[in-house]
Amino acid sequence: MPVVEGAGVELAYDEAGAGPAVVLVHGMAADRAIWPPEIAGARTIAYDRRGYGESGAPEPYARTTVAEQAEDLAALVRALDAAPAVAAGADLGALVVLDVLKRHAGVLRAAVLIDPPVFQLVREALEPLAAERLMLEEALRDGGRERAVEAWLATRGAAAGERLTRARRDAGAFFADYGGQATLPLSRGDLRAIEVPVAVLDSGGAAAHARAASDAVARLLPAARRGGTEDVAVALAELLG
Repeated sequence: MPVVEGAGVELAYDEAGAGPAVVLVHGMAADRAIWPPEIAGARTIAYDRRGYGESGAPEPYARTTVAEQAEDLAALVRALDAAPAVAAGADLGALVVLDVLKRHAGVLRAAVLIDPPVFQLVREALEPLAAERLMLEEALRDGGRERAVEAWLATRGAAAGERLTRARRDAGAFFADYGGQATLPLSRGDLRAIEVPVAVLDSGGAAAHARAASDAVARLLPAARRGGTEDVAVALAELLG
């Protein structure tokens, strides 16, 4: 298992194929195994974010920020001599990609964002987010962190199989991520200043408020294409040209 040094932690990654670099940034309650093993025609790099899978994390690990995660991603791309890469990120991973685009010029040249949770742009997200927090609090009381992660995945139709097993294992990282979602200071002006090509997609289980956030992000990014639930590999192939 190869590793590189992120922003103070070791990051485990897989690499396959040859061609332009594509870096895959998983979301919450997931790890690098969530992605296809290889994107056709690309040097495909998938890594475990800190606290997940085989990557390290500080001890104890209870909190993270999008900025911290973005420093990990930028460090990984540079360490692997992969810049400028095309990146794909899901939920919190999409925020990480956006922060790298915002603060680390030249590291990424295009991106696919799946369910970017930029909920500050979506007033109608307040009620479902409050309900989600209440659901997690109740699940924590009833069965602890593993039960809460399972409940969160169930709302997305993903509470089964290896995904669930791995998510339970990494429940601490999930809760660090969950609190970290709100740490990205991203304004409308910040989004308008990101000029690289971006495809904004929905996951199969995206709720209405998540789709609304994706709509808002796509409207503000100057070079965005608003997609649907198409395969991420198709969107990446378009960006790779």
